[in-house]
Amino acid sequence: MKQEVFIEKLTKEGFPEPVLVEREVGGFLDLHSHPYEVQALIIEGQIDIIIGGIKSTFLAGDVFHLLPNQIHTENYGAKGVKYLASSKSLLNQEELSV
Repeated sequence: MKQEVFIEKLTKEGFPEPVLVEREVGGFLDLHSHPYEVQALIIEGQIDIIIGGIKSTFLAGDVFHLLPNQIHTENYGAKGVKYLASSKSLLNQEELSV
């Protein structure tokens, strides 16, 4: 997916402007979760995400999506990874619908 299309998609879905995230070569984050929804577009490199024992690999142009509190691991490839990420909390969504 192209950056312009990704940003347009985020806007339509109520996500804020994304930020650039860079992770080191061969880095790893063990089991964890985030209290918010995440969408990210890979710009360079590779990230492997394992959810429920299922590994998914994301490369440049791919988008990954994590639900709030979704337990996962992250592993960054031989070149590390750079991605644009945006997050949206459930609290913000609920506030908007009130």
